Amino acid sequence: MSGEGMTGTGTDGTAVVVERRVAASPGRVWEAITDLPELPRVLTGVRKVEVLTPGGFGVGTRWRETRRMLGREATEEMTVTACEPPDRYVTVADSHDMHYVSELTLTPDGTGPTPGGSASTVLRMAFSARPAHGRAPGVLGRLLARFGAKAVAKALAKDLADIANAVETRA
Repeated sequence: MSGEGMTGTGTDGTAVVVERRVAASPGRVWEAITDLPELPRVLTGVRKVEVLTPGGFGVGTRWRETRRMLGREATEEMTVTACEPPDRYVTVADSHDMHYVSELTLTPDGTGPTPGGSASTVLRMAFSARPAHGRAPGVLGRLLARFGAKAVAKALAKDLADIANAVETRA
């Protein structure tokens, strides 16, 4: 299963949903997406991660993530606002006069085991971006408006493909 849907784009913001079937259990996928120091090895678009809070992954965890997107490198500070292991987490970021929300959900795939006999998971990412506090969008906001939800969906689908590849090839 692989797909994408755009739930809206326009002057108020951008919202995108992508999902992918991963040939691994939700627990294995969860480990890959919450091991922050290892994210640059998992996600090809992520150049660097700096964890800002001590302890394990949960509500309040913060990190700076530097990634290349739409031909530019940008660093955003992410904060976990909801965490329900191994089912879902939500992060927010405020940057360049934009407010970003990302939600990752992991659902056991009811279609049965993969050909290799392992469980599978539907990994879904919902992303939204809107001007922060009624402000006009900054550079990143203008890029989102210019390239639209389609480019964002493509980048998010690449992240999900990277996660699937990392988890499925791990012995």
